[in-house]
Amino acid sequence: MGEWFFWIIWAIAILLFLSFTAVLLVGAPYLPTLKLARAQALDLLDLKPSQTLYELGSGDGSLLIDAAKRGINAVGYEINPFLVTIAYFRCWSYRKKIKIVWGNYWQADLGKADAIFVFLLDKFMPRLDKKIETEKGKKQIVLATHAFKVPGKKPIAKSGAVFLYTYK
Repeated sequence: MGEWFFWIIWAIAILLFLSFTAVLLVGAPYLPTLKLARAQALDLLDLKPSQTLYELGSGDGSLLIDAAKRGINAVGYEINPFLVTIAYFRCWSYRKKIKIVWGNYWQADLGKADAIFVFLLDKFMPRLDKKIETEKGKKQIVLATHAFKVPGKKPIAKSGAVFLYTYK
């Protein structure tokens, strides 16, 4: 093996490192939401099959698949290209119900969602709260957060470590 192989391995390692750590500038690192918490979130959200759930930071697509199995339309925003690729293949059989978006969810129009799920760090929750308030328009949006609360807002329900908020 030549010197080129060494540089390719280093380039891949650097890309992986940046993909999994640079996200800390705009959100949370990849940490899969456990099956129980996903079920609790979907139960609290209580969406109908015609409604749409946005997951901000959708990782490997597990919550999107759980939502699709319930007949819910799901849109996942993920900035990490490796996780987008994994989610795309994992969600393939549900492609009529799931859309994977490779991009920064801070650029997404959240007003198109009926519900939002997020596993986001504390420091970004005020920004998310303001974004939802600004973009919801006249419709109601429900937000389920895993582990972290929206500061200054009282959850309308809680199940395990999942908190539910309503934006009217």
